[in-house]
Amino acid sequence: MAIQIDSSFAFSLETTTDVLLQFEAAAIPEQVLVVSETEITPTEERASVPAQDDIGNRIWLRAQGNVEVSYRAQVELRRKVADLSSLAPLPPHDLPGEAVEYLFDSRYCPGDRFQAFVDGEFAGTDGGARVAAIRDWIAGKFSYVPGSSGPQTTALDSFVERRGICRDYAHTLVAMARASAIPARYVACYAPGVEPQDFHAVAEVFLADPSRAGGGTWQVVDATGMADPAETVKIGVGRDAADVSFLTSFGPSDFLRSSVAVSRV
Repeated sequence: MAIQIDSSFAFSLETTTDVLLQFEAAAIPEQVLVVSETEITPTEERASVPAQDDIGNRIWLRAQGNVEVSYRAQVELRRKVADLSSLAPLPPHDLPGEAVEYLFDSRYCPGDRFQAFVDGEFAGTDGGARVAAIRDWIAGKFSYVPGSSGPQTTALDSFVERRGICRDYAHTLVAMARASAIPARYVACYAPGVEPQDFHAVAEVFLADPSRAGGGTWQVVDATGMADPAETVKIGVGRDAADVSFLTSFGPSDFLRSSVAVSRV
């Protein structure tokens, strides 16, 4: 399975400002970069650093004025996708250290606020079956409404409003999974079939790996139903959207435009 990606965006900085970008597909074993080409307006400084969990890279820029970013890639996917409902949970005391941080509350995902709800609504389920039930509940209860949420919207806000965009669906699933003692993280990604096409967000949960005794596996889950886990190209992962924004400006900035096209080849 190969995925073609063409994305671009532009922003303006009134004064010299540090900016952190994360938009390139990650080069990891489950996805191989056949083509990867990035063009960025020349800036005062530019440096690439590893992103969270060594999944993908971030680019530091120090710039002023208009900045244009253009990215083209072809990615061959080799992800092993399991039957989510069949995956058992891993007891917390058996979790590897790198998964433990994804049990904790984060800025947009207050899992502790959902504990009573998940214990009542999804009683009798655990592991992958619990995650599948959460995914289906969000898909059935939420309405996908562009423009209905903003940078300050949390999973709890989305739960109350019962609407949002991919970011909000992912945050809610992450929070409910953590409330169920299942490590969950936020994934920035590209995927064909997303409407309207844009940078996308899904969740990823850590469950028992049926192929390795005592092992665990991260599995992609999209409550919007738009992204097929087998066709999802990861950009990066984090506790929530704050960790993997495609553009983080450490000073005033004006976002000008963006364009994303993703297709199967």
